[in-house]
Amino acid sequence: MASLDEIRDARLAKLELLKAKGVNPYPAKIPRDFSLAELKNTFAEKEASVESFSVAGRVMALRGQGAILFVVLFDGTKKFQVILKKDELGEETLSFFTDTVDIGDFISVTGHALTSQRGEASVLAKSWTMGAKTLLPLPEKWHGLTDIDERYRKRYLDFLMNDEARDLIYKKSKFWDVTREFLKKEGFLEVETPTLETTTGGAEAEPFKTHHNDYDLPVFLRISVGELWQKRLMAGGFAKTFEIGRVYRNEGSSPEHLQEFTNMEFYWSFADYRDGMKLVTNLYRTIAKEVFGKTEFTTRGHTFDLANEWTEVDYVEEIKKQTGVDVTEASEDEMKSKLQELKVKYDGTNKERLTDTLWKYCRKNIIGPAFLINHPALVGPLAKLNADGKTVQIFQPIIAGSEVGKGYSELNDPIDQAERFVAQQKLIEGGDKEAMMPDMDFVEMLEYGMPPTCGFGFGDRFFAFLADKPLRELQTFPLMRPRIE
Repeated sequence: MASLDEIRDARLAKLELLKAKGVNPYPAKIPRDFSLAELKNTFAEKEASVESFSVAGRVMALRGQGAILFVVLFDGTKKFQVILKKDELGEETLSFFTDTVDIGDFISVTGHALTSQRGEASVLAKSWTMGAKTLLPLPEKWHGLTDIDERYRKRYLDFLMNDEARDLIYKKSKFWDVTREFLKKEGFLEVETPTLETTTGGAEAEPFKTHHNDYDLPVFLRISVGELWQKRLMAGGFAKTFEIGRVYRNEGSSPEHLQEFTNMEFYWSFADYRDGMKLVTNLYRTIAKEVFGKTEFTTRGHTFDLANEWTEVDYVEEIKKQTGVDVTEASEDEMKSKLQELKVKYDGTNKERLTDTLWKYCRKNIIGPAFLINHPALVGPLAKLNADGKTVQIFQPIIAGSEVGKGYSELNDPIDQAERFVAQQKLIEGGDKEAMMPDMDFVEMLEYGMPPTCGFGFGDRFFAFLADKPLRELQTFPLMRPRIE
C-alpha cells in the first residue's frame, strides 16, 4: 500500500501533466448550469429533451476501465452518476481523464441525461473540465475517520464522508430557523445585544476575560444572550424581544457543556412564568415535529414524549424526597455530610453550590417531560419570590434527567435586586467564580421601572438531547488543542 507521501507525489505528477497540456488545475469557475439535486428532481424532463447541460462536483467514486468509466459526483446537494465513454469523448480525451483525475478531484462534465443499462439516472459526458486537483486522498469510504480527534481536526472530511454528521448540521440550522419563525409568529422582535460586557450577567458561570484596547478597559465575553440588556428593552417600551446568538463560559467540558455555544433568550412583558411554561411547551413540541418529524425520543437511555402532559417537579420537595435534606433549612455542614454519604463530589463549599450539587444528584432520576419549579431564592438571583419568601418563580424544562432551558418571572423590585446582588458579591469575594457579578446600572434601570416580565432561554443542549448526541458532535468546528509535532 502506497504511503501518503507517495500518493501525494503521484498526484503532483498529474498536476504537472495538466499544466503541460495547458489545463489550469484551479480555474476560478467551471461550467455548471444547476445543482445535482435540481438535476435529480427534473431528470425525466432533461432526458426527454436530450439537450446538453453542465454539472459539477467532487469525484466520490471512480470505476471501470478501457472504453467506459463510471464516476459518482457530489456537489453538496446530491450524488449523481456520470458515464464517460470512449465513443462519445474520443480515446485521447478519455485517456487524459484517466491519467489526471483521482477520487476527490472537482470536475465539471457537459453532456445529456441518460438512464443506464442498470436503470440508474446518469449523465452521459461529452466533455469534461478540471475544477480543482487534489493532492491528498479522501478517507477510505467504509471506515472513514475513526479516530475522534482526527474527525474533529479534519471536520471537513468528516462531513464529506459521514452523511449523518452532515445531516445533523442541516437539522441544527432548521432547529434555529423553526425557533426564530415560531417566536416571530408570536409577536417577538429579534434584537441584538452586546457580546462584550464590562459586567457579565444573566447566568452563573465563569466568564472569559479580554481587553478593550481603545478604551483601555477589561471586558468579558457574555455568558447569556443579553438577559440584562433585553430587560432594559422591556423598560424601554418593547413588548416582546428575543435574540439567538453565541455565548461563552470558561468552565469544564462534558457531553452537555461546552465553552462556546448558541443560545436563545426571549423576554415577554406583562407575562409570568406560568405564561412562559405554556409558550415553551408549544415551542418545544413545534421544534420536535418540524425538525425531527416526531415528538417521542430516546435519549441517554430514557424515552420521553413531548406530546404528553408535562408534569411539575418541586425543586425543594424533590431533593427532600430523594435525599431527606430540606435545602431551604439545612446548614452547609449538613449538606456536605449528605453529599459525602451519597459519594457525590462537590467543588464549591457555599450553600448555593451545595444546593445545586444536591439537585444535580437528584435530577438524573427524572425522565420528563417536566418543569422544575419553586427553586430556592439563593439559586435564582434574578427571579421573583414566591409567597413563601424562600423560593422563586423559575421554570426549567427537564427531559432525560437534565435541564434543557430556564425561565423566570423576572425580578423587577430594585431594592430586592440590589440585596441579591450584594449576596452574590459576597459569594464572589468568598472565591465563587460562578457567582453573578452585580450590575448596579441594571438596578438603576429597575428604579425607573420595568413591567412584570417573563424571560426564558435554551440552547444547543436541547437540540443535542433530541438528536441524542453529545454537544461537541453538533459543533461545526469544535475547539481543539494545537497539535504538538
